[in-house]
Amino acid sequence: MNEACGSCGKPLGGRDLDYHINREKDKKASDEKWIFFIKESDGALVKNAKIVGNFFYTIYMAIITFIVWLIAMMPG
Repeated sequence: MNEACGSCGKPLGGRDLDYHINREKDKKASDEKWIFFIKESDGALVKNAKIVGNFFYTIYMAIITFIVWLIAMMPG
């Protein structure tokens, strides 16, 4: 595998390459565990439901983040 560092462009090797490969595997496994992960095998209805689910989850997290920020900004 001829992979280069995303920051400096030097070729990865040894521990750097192992770390990069393991990180990519972990990221892929984590993404696939997400409840709204859209698989190629999903039907049109399921894909649309997951897109809507992702949208509302994002809105929910934005509201919760705003409330937490608001509480943190209150004095005392």
